[in-house]
Amino acid sequence: MKTLYHRVAGIDVHRLKHVGTILIEQADGGTEQHTREFGGFKRDLRALVAWLRRYQVELVVMESTGIYWKSLYAHIERAGIESWVVNAHHIKHVPGRKTDMADAHWLAELGRFGLVRGSFIPPQDLRELRLITRYRKKLSGTLAGEKNRLHKVLDDAGIKLGAVVSDINGVSAQAMLAGLLAGEEPSALIDLAKGRLRGKREELLLALDGELSARHLLVLQSLQGHIGYLEGQLGEIDSYLIAAMQPYRWAWELLQTIPGIDAIAAAMILVEIGEDMSRFGSADRLASWAALCPGNHESAGKRKSGKTRKGNSIVRYLLCEAANAARRTKSVFASKYQSLVIRRGHKKAIVALAHKLIRTIYVILARREPYRDSGIDYHAAAVSKNAPRWIRALKQFGYWPTKTPVTA
Repeated sequence: MKTLYHRVAGIDVHRLKHVGTILIEQADGGTEQHTREFGGFKRDLRALVAWLRRYQVELVVMESTGIYWKSLYAHIERAGIESWVVNAHHIKHVPGRKTDMADAHWLAELGRFGLVRGSFIPPQDLRELRLITRYRKKLSGTLAGEKNRLHKVLDDAGIKLGAVVSDINGVSAQAMLAGLLAGEEPSALIDLAKGRLRGKREELLLALDGELSARHLLVLQSLQGHIGYLEGQLGEIDSYLIAAMQPYRWAWELLQTIPGIDAIAAAMILVEIGEDMSRFGSADRLASWAALCPGNHESAGKRKSGKTRKGNSIVRYLLCEAANAARRTKSVFASKYQSLVIRRGHKKAIVALAHKLIRTIYVILARREPYRDSGIDYHAAAVSKNAPRWIRALKQFGYWPTKTPVTA
């Protein structure tokens, strides 16, 4: 095989130990090998980069081992050396020869001949923003768990408020819950109902009639305080995230034109996939990277299970959430969901819708054009919206006919 790189380094990455092997191709076709071990601290990473520079390494190949590769990758990136982070599944070593030095040598050999492909690594700004978005996802999950616990404690006390109101975190429900914690009677709390809840006074009175013990009150007060704190934290993170989207504003606004994707979802998706679609090359590759397309498994002419593979779980989570929202809109996504849910069920239909969304995202970012739904007549919608204003303007400035024409 023809070598693509003549000076390649393979690094076996661990938490506090990095084993590097450099292969240098000689004029006679042989290779010169250099192997060293380094620690995991900052001074060790600097020494490793200096070692790579001394041998004029063209390419560094390392495995994507948890998060341990990130600090090393940042040091190599700042040194201006090309670096690939490869999928560990693609570089399985020969059984029986499993050592750190053998792993480093095998990585260097694969890199020399171009037998592996580097994973998508976003720029430093987006890599740091991933810390924000993924922490937000964790906070959002904690908040949902605390709200579910609030429901459970209320039900344990015989208070069925969550079964009457559509949202227990709404204005009316929160005011009633605050009154319960303050020791007020249910008959005095039903006057706090607003909007359509006013027509459910009898149901509310029955739902609020429970037995709150001192221990119920203690847990409910703690939950309310924690929920308020988490909502405040999420609000601060959302404000920071929106402000951080200014350098990518064009892409961020384009994503929001897609049904089911709001400002926060657009920001979180953009942080994960970036704005440059040329890194992926096609919509098929982007969908495959996100593991939202059917898997390929064919043997002896028979196509077997098309189960989706493992991929970026954050992108999959975000797009499935967006798909759940898009299926309720008046768009082609809603019609696609309706056609699939009968045959395939809700979960598989949502994954198929997420697949359509990721392909749509690729197209609008690659073309830099807003989303236009094929099932909507935008010209007719614009006319319907603006016709009354146009007619008023024509009448105001005397262009509207006031006499009926004489018929023959």
